Amino acid sequence: MTIGTELALIYRRDLSRLLQQVEAFPDDATLWKTLPGVTNCAGNLVLHLEGNLREFVGRQLGGQDYQRQRPLEFSTTGLTKANLTERIHRLRETIPHAIEGISDARMAASYPEDFLGVPLSALQMLIHLNGHLGFHLGQIDYLRRIVTGNGAITQADLRATSK
Repeated sequence: MTIGTELALIYRRDLSRLLQQVEAFPDDATLWKTLPGVTNCAGNLVLHLEGNLREFVGRQLGGQDYQRQRPLEFSTTGLTKANLTERIHRLRETIPHAIEGISDARMAASYPEDFLGVPLSALQMLIHLNGHLGFHLGQIDYLRRIVTGNGAITQADLRATSK
């Protein structure tokens, strides 16, 4: 199994978890709620993750056509739960596929651009991006719990999302 195949499994699992979190919101409105001291709602975090992954994995590593509009990730509001889940379904198809296509040699090579002024390998960047995904996934989980009053949900495991 290649490094790309291994990483694709992890991204597929975490994107499945993101989908589960969004589906656990009871309605469209709660996806856009925040509380005092919280800057971003769950809906904006989903849009941010989509933009981040489509730019740094899909476009930069997978050659997919994409033009990121980062300010809209944080200013767009009111999309439906169905719209957000459809976006996540597309990510779950395209992002792991792009990662699977990266050879081990390409993983060791330089990422196409320095990240925050630091040169990284493609593998280092993919590990960083998965940490970013996990960070925001945790934020979405807590936001969902706080705005809905509901507890934890059963999460997808690695084996259940292999393809």
